[in-house]
Amino acid sequence: MKTRAAPRKKLKARDDEREESLAFSPYRIFTREEWARLRADTPMTLQPNELEQLSGIIEELSVDEVEQIYLPLSRLLNLYVAAAQKLHSVSSEFLGRKDTKVPFIIGVAGSVAVGKSTTARVLRALLARWPDHPRVDLLTTDGFLYPNAELERRGLMEKKGFPESFDTERLLHFLGDIKSGVASVAAPVYSHFRYDILPSQEVLIEQPDILIIEGLNILQPAEMPKDGGTIPFVSDFIDFSIYIDADPAIIEKWYLTRFMRLRSTAFRDPGAYFHKYAALAPDDVRRIALKLWREINLKNLTENILPTRRRAQLILQKSESHRVESAALRKL
Repeated sequence: MKTRAAPRKKLKARDDEREESLAFSPYRIFTREEWARLRADTPMTLQPNELEQLSGIIEELSVDEVEQIYLPLSRLLNLYVAAAQKLHSVSSEFLGRKDTKVPFIIGVAGSVAVGKSTTARVLRALLARWPDHPRVDLLTTDGFLYPNAELERRGLMEKKGFPESFDTERLLHFLGDIKSGVASVAAPVYSHFRYDILPSQEVLIEQPDILIIEGLNILQPAEMPKDGGTIPFVSDFIDFSIYIDADPAIIEKWYLTRFMRLRSTAFRDPGAYFHKYAALAPDDVRRIALKLWREINLKNLTENILPTRRRAQLILQKSESHRVESAALRKL
């Protein structure tokens, strides 16, 4: 007995319904006003003079920004840390042993000049004021860049900041020690003034309650092993990740503004790596800065950083005024 095929129109309608049923966003989107209401009764613990110290080179922190964006975020992170501490306690009880408490790691990712450092500094200041986790450390992954001499040897000076310019193996070992509860873990130090690693300096991380890691490529995935083996990602060690987002055209303006401001301040010091630009005419410096942005930083953003945005648990979308206008929080 022959059966008739379903009419083509019905099949297409069924396919359309299936596509609609599969449409799903892993994020819940909040407007600035909706996000601000999530602050609840979280107290404002920063003073006006502290906001000035926490502000970036071109980003001036306002009381409104802290109250409406960062206080709700600190409340959310406090809840995450408390849950992690509770899970650690329950696991230790189940295993019948008392394991060393390990830091809760927060990652802050995004483009050059988007405001990662400012966000990381504000979160550190706010989170350290919660009684459950008073010890909060901050580390930038710039310290894990290869030294300039090594970048020159590898032909990577024009790709400084790209994933391949970092000593990822060293960073993974550092994070592995942190998450293993090692009492004191050393990290290299990078100088933006020198534009290089400082070989005689290091920073020690000694079992903080929270460690904030800020960097360009911390959400970058590794190539998956074909044999089913284990290749760790930096993001494997991160408990909560934040991506600072803005339109690339806006970030370009911020980059140029910051570069020109540094030209008239830090670059004037003869010891600065970019001192050679201090004596040039403003228009010449602007052209150089635009070239650096478009040939290095924008390319890195487009090829490596922006594709990792949706791996973050929270995306903060900024407008040209540096205000966060919306927040996208990954659904549990």
